[in-house]
Amino acid sequence: MFTGIVEELGQVVELVPGADSARVTVRGPLVTSDAVPGASIAVNGVCLTVVELAGDTFTADVMAETLKRSSLRTAAPGVPVNLERPLAANGRFGGHVVQGHVDGTGTVVERVPGDNWELVRVEIPAELARYVVAKGSITIDGVSLTIADLTDGPTVVTVSLIPETLSRTTLGHRAVGEPVNLEVDVLAKYVERLSTAPTFTEETVAPR
Repeated sequence: MFTGIVEELGQVVELVPGADSARVTVRGPLVTSDAVPGASIAVNGVCLTVVELAGDTFTADVMAETLKRSSLRTAAPGVPVNLERPLAANGRFGGHVVQGHVDGTGTVVERVPGDNWELVRVEIPAELARYVVAKGSITIDGVSLTIADLTDGPTVVTVSLIPETLSRTTLGHRAVGEPVNLEVDVLAKYVERLSTAPTFTEETVAPR
């Protein structure tokens, strides 16, 4: 599990496409410092499994489903990426519950600079709109953020970015029109499931 607190701004070294998958190599001195094969690292909010380590780089396989749902399909050498290791059992829970399971991609539609911050508006897929609420949590490119408002419509999310976020993550330079990875709050999905799923009893469950 992750919390959406980016530890390091890494860089894509190589992306080798396959028939319906890809293998990506990423440079990240901090996140590789204690990594081992089989470890998890979130790359722009996508939980990937380390399969190889070489110096300050790690390599991971990216399956078709991940390529379809995330912006990793457009990754290229030199592209910066947000990196986070899983939360340690004795770690500080600085963000919110982030699984690293990207729900889809959104598009940056506007950036409005302030005196010491910046408003960024992101258009999200209509099917994800029901999971977002004003002052709720959303993960954008692996960054845990609070939704400032939804006044521009149910499919446009506005977030406020402080200088720390602007300087230490990819969100500081995402241009209008660029895609970003989205993960909605998993708690909202569980509530929806519990409120709409049928109730099963011993009579309704078929015997084994």
